[in-house]
Amino acid sequence: MSSILTNSSAMVALQTLKSINGNLANTQNAISTGKDINSAKDNSAIWAISKVMESDVAGFDAVADSLAVGESTVGVASVGAEKIVETLKEMKALAVAGRSETSDHAQIEIDLQAKRDQITAVIEGSQFNGVNLLASNVDGNGGTQLTVVSALDRVGAAAPTAKTIDVAGLDFEGNLDLAGMTTITAADANDVLVEIEAMLTTAITGAAALGASAKQIGDQGNFIGKLSDAMVTGIGSLVDADMEAASAKLQALQTQQQLGVQALSIANQAPQTILSLFR
Repeated sequence: MSSILTNSSAMVALQTLKSINGNLANTQNAISTGKDINSAKDNSAIWAISKVMESDVAGFDAVADSLAVGESTVGVASVGAEKIVETLKEMKALAVAGRSETSDHAQIEIDLQAKRDQITAVIEGSQFNGVNLLASNVDGNGGTQLTVVSALDRVGAAAPTAKTIDVAGLDFEGNLDLAGMTTITAADANDVLVEIEAMLTTAITGAAALGASAKQIGDQGNFIGKLSDAMVTGIGSLVDADMEAASAKLQALQTQQQLGVQALSIANQAPQTILSLFR
């Protein structure tokens, strides 16, 4: 039955064209934004997962910053500790020379005092951003260690928890008894040597500990960088558009759109054929 009031063919053609135009708009949006899933309405489940992962990536960026600052802080302290070790080795050589009766003990004492002052200056100056791992008061607030945020641990749907690396302060101000060293003479040179040897052992042990901590923080920083990159790649695989597929789909939809317009035009012309019945 033909009707001039109801054109079923035109309705079908119109609905088909609307569907094509909708798909074409989505494809063009994917190409312009680079994302298949750009909002929650595109795919709410995948969108939610991607946003949780993006928040974790932002957290890892903050962790990377914390590790960088921590590595620099420990690095400065490590350089200071190694310098103190070298200075104590020089003091040890002076103490050994002082055991000889023919040595200039007055000059040796002057040299030892200069090196004691140098060690004190190194301890006081080995700070980064107000944190000094060689001092008794690490952070100026009575702290005895440096806490570095090193990771975010997420299990299931629970909120992530921060993991830390704790670097103990060496307290060279208290552990190196520079003020207790007596005036050196041939008679007491051996006692001075024993004191310096004990301080040298303390300094070497502390410098080694700082070196191990610096290595740990550096390795963790490299891991966090790689982990963040892997997560960004994972997010991309969930929401990014396949540009090759999108390009092919765009051309197909543009062709379908042209055919849909022609089909609607043909359907709209169909009622005009009824006029021939009245001629």
